[in-house]
Amino acid sequence: MKRSTTLTTLALTTALALVGCGTGAEESTETAQETAAPATSSAQATSTTSASGEAIATENNDADVMFAQMMIPHHQQAVEMSEMLLAKDNIPDNVRDFAQGVVAAQGPEIERMNAMLTAWDEEPMSESGGMEGMDHGSGMDGMMSEEDMAALEEAQGVEAARLYLEQMTVHHEGAVDMARDEVDNGENPQAVALAQQVIEDQEAEIQEMETMLQELPEQS
Repeated sequence: MKRSTTLTTLALTTALALVGCGTGAEESTETAQETAAPATSSAQATSTTSASGEAIATENNDADVMFAQMMIPHHQQAVEMSEMLLAKDNIPDNVRDFAQGVVAAQGPEIERMNAMLTAWDEEPMSESGGMEGMDHGSGMDGMMSEEDMAALEEAQGVEAARLYLEQMTVHHEGAVDMARDEVDNGENPQAVALAQQVIEDQEAEIQEMETMLQELPEQS
């Protein structure tokens, strides 16, 4: 009789111990989950994600905002000039290929800079550059004036190719100057990296355009 009572007591003690262990494990798991949760919120507070999936840090300064707001219409004019040339006949193949490359490269960069402005709670730029009433060339290095754009529109053939390369060289030089200002003064890592990319790409393209200009046939 005493042996049976002892076994029953031992069984109850073991069961209670197991229940206690299970509860402790659940509490430990819940505590770990609660501790980990704030870290996710902190990460979300310091960056956002662009449409392309690129994480954009929200840290920025006036130089970053100025870079994006000015470079977007600058790029848009380069695309406009290139599309204008591509609509013409009798353009040398290498110049046509170059213009297509400008459209292909600078279109996505415009989207990236608009995503940056959105991440920084700044107004994205419109298709027209978001600067109604602003004349071409006002306040931005290398921008073509309306007279420059009209001259390119009217030119044909080899002369149009020559004028495009001359204008785009000046345009690129202005973009490089703007990008250097961002590299020197910007804070946002993605904006500074993009500015460095603009410098490298457009300096190489300036050299390429100089070579193409030398190779153009003389206008008859």
